[in-house]
Amino acid sequence: MDSKKTITVTSPLLPSLDEFIPYLQQIWDSKWITNNGQFHKKLEVALAEHLGVQYVSLFTNGTLPLITALQALGITGEVITTPYSFVATTHALWWNGIKPVFVDIDPRTCNLDPDKIEAAITEKTTAIMPVHCYGIPCDTERIQAIADKYGLKIIYDAAHAFGVQVNGESILKAGDMSTLSFHATKVYNTVEGGALICHDAETKKQIDFLKNFGFAGETEVVAPGINSKMDEIRSAYGLLNLKQVDKAIEARKKVARYYRETLCDVKGVHVFEDMAGVRHNYSYFPILIDAEEYGMSRDELYFKMKEQNVLGRRYFYPLISTFDTYKNLESSNPANLPEATRIADKVICLPMYYGLTDEDLERVVGCIVK
Repeated sequence: MDSKKTITVTSPLLPSLDEFIPYLQQIWDSKWITNNGQFHKKLEVALAEHLGVQYVSLFTNGTLPLITALQALGITGEVITTPYSFVATTHALWWNGIKPVFVDIDPRTCNLDPDKIEAAITEKTTAIMPVHCYGIPCDTERIQAIADKYGLKIIYDAAHAFGVQVNGESILKAGDMSTLSFHATKVYNTVEGGALICHDAETKKQIDFLKNFGFAGETEVVAPGINSKMDEIRSAYGLLNLKQVDKAIEARKKVARYYRETLCDVKGVHVFEDMAGVRHNYSYFPILIDAEEYGMSRDELYFKMKEQNVLGRRYFYPLISTFDTYKNLESSNPANLPEATRIADKVICLPMYYGLTDEDLERVVGCIVK
């Protein structure tokens, strides 16, 4: 094992401790540490303004907004989704008693392939749940056209897509609802946390009931909600991180540019280019390894990097459809998911975060360029 420092695949963006302590003092003085306090309210407003959306409801993590969105929209039966995601996407369906129907991905974006959606729709289908994988926008216009044609709802898992815009508009405006994750590994974090984005005040009100046990008042419970509120400490932390997230995204952009410039001519290594008209957030930097052309498999490269204290991530491998809970579904058949299966076997995400040094980047690329 190499004795050099470990370069991790992600690293959290941290606010200044000197700025955080006065916020903590305010919370200590108020003794109001949760239940929709002043920092929670301020962060919801600040995020809505920053992201260019109307309504934000904060959550304690990124999974509960998915579960709550499905509940709020009354989704039942079957939902079309992707096998190429973090397992929380599909677990949210399972927790609501909904059957996931997996559809293959577009290899150019790693997102749900609109060409494959209609064939998967049945009389039981009530919604589509796409993922903006790696922060790369889905083809929202085509997916919306399909949903309109069949009367389906759309919930976007936008866990990777904080701040992403298409032609100057937030990607979070697409569909009926979108959800975000503010986990420590994300572009913007509140340690743990998440949010649900909706488009009207009445829906925001409903969501806020559902994330607080269903309480609509001191003695009135209108639905079987769950406790998924964000506390004041993480809300204050989030307000501070919001001040520096754009700077962090610019730093990530420079890392992405370096990787592309140094790896674009390496035989057997495929990199994804930026999309025209898109403001990317560079949440991840995936590459695909063609073992025959590169002379080494993805896994061999992964372990070679690990030996040199450079940690990549095989993200997303294995596919959700291969896990015990889902592998026996008809749509989980690998023959139904050729592109997702192929890419899952080739992908490795390189270290990507604010704070990577030139020396760090040279070490990462040095593991790959032979």
